[in-house]
Amino acid sequence: MHTEGKLEVTVKFSSLPQATDVQNGHKQFFLQCGSYEVSVTLRPKNFNKLLKDTEAFPLWVAAVRGGIALLTDKGFSIDQPSIQVFERKPKEPKPEEEP
Repeated sequence: MHTEGKLEVTVKFSSLPQATDVQNGHKQFFLQCGSYEVSVTLRPKNFNKLLKDTEAFPLWVAAVRGGIALLTDKGFSIDQPSIQVFERKPKEPKPEEEP
């Protein structure tokens, strides 16, 4: 007997993708993850939150999470995506060691 599980995917990105309008004001954009193309469709409220949050931080990273909805030739689309934006701190340069 198999134990049931839930498959979720998290894709991280740090530059704002070009979005197009789709049905009911939703915004769709694509993320390139290696050889996979990931399609994300966000509700207007969630997309506006993404824009607002990315403007709040000079450096940021966003994570979109959801299930795999539809497999395509190039990749997949994310089902019921949720998105979070985090501030990214710049890395401190390592002090050089003296010989």
